[in-house]
Amino acid sequence: MKRRKFLHSSFAAAAGVTTIGAHASTGKEAAVLKEVYEWREYELQFGADKSLLEQYLKTALIPAFNKYGVKAVGVFKEWKEAEPARLFILIPYSSAESYFSVNAMVKKDPDYIKNSTAYNNVPAGKPLYNRFTSSLMAAFDGWPHMTVPAGVSRIFELRTYEGYSEDAVKRKIKMFHDGEFPIFKRAKLNPVFFGEVIAGDRLPRLTYMVTCNNIEERDKGWGTFVADPEWKRLITDPQYANTISKISNAFLVPTPYSQV
Repeated sequence: MKRRKFLHSSFAAAAGVTTIGAHASTGKEAAVLKEVYEWREYELQFGADKSLLEQYLKTALIPAFNKYGVKAVGVFKEWKEAEPARLFILIPYSSAESYFSVNAMVKKDPDYIKNSTAYNNVPAGKPLYNRFTSSLMAAFDGWPHMTVPAGVSRIFELRTYEGYSEDAVKRKIKMFHDGEFPIFKRAKLNPVFFGEVIAGDRLPRLTYMVTCNNIEERDKGWGTFVADPEWKRLITDPQYANTISKISNAFLVPTPYSQV
């Protein structure tokens, strides 16, 4: 029990799960609980029965997360699918503590266990995926909660910024808070989440997601973003020099059973 409490408190400290903000009506400072995001990437086995994985997600995993308070699980595939195909899952937890408690309850849930039977009985010679990777992110102070877009046909862009040092990523996150959030809104690049990756590969890095109705709106939005006077001011500020060593992105679309 002591070890479990230590792991929970250590993870919470690493995630930086609270931020202090001013209360508008009283002027008093209040703690804002930041979300923690789990991002999974499944690389499917060539020729595998993808429907079995999708059935597991639809009937077992997502309902179980919903049952224990995780209400908006995103499931995405690539806008232009390649081989091997990949499937992406976004799981938003209300806090670091929720990450531990929800996963513990899901694994013991009778409905989840029953509805996972086919998924768990896949024979060794016919795996569904090669491997899946998982990373954990702490939401930015300035964007502590995920924004779920309207349920219409749309495209999502997942962007990852790697830095040459932890300080470089820290300065890039500060750049978001010092003026980038309003630029996204003016450019109609609708943010879904912003997260500092606290566990996973290719550290240090940050990841965020924006969404538009289509790729044409996305291209127009980035054109507006880079032409914004505030952006031009930010990129010439010496404190933000050399914050990013590599940028990667992926264009995704939601599956029919995605809740994002």
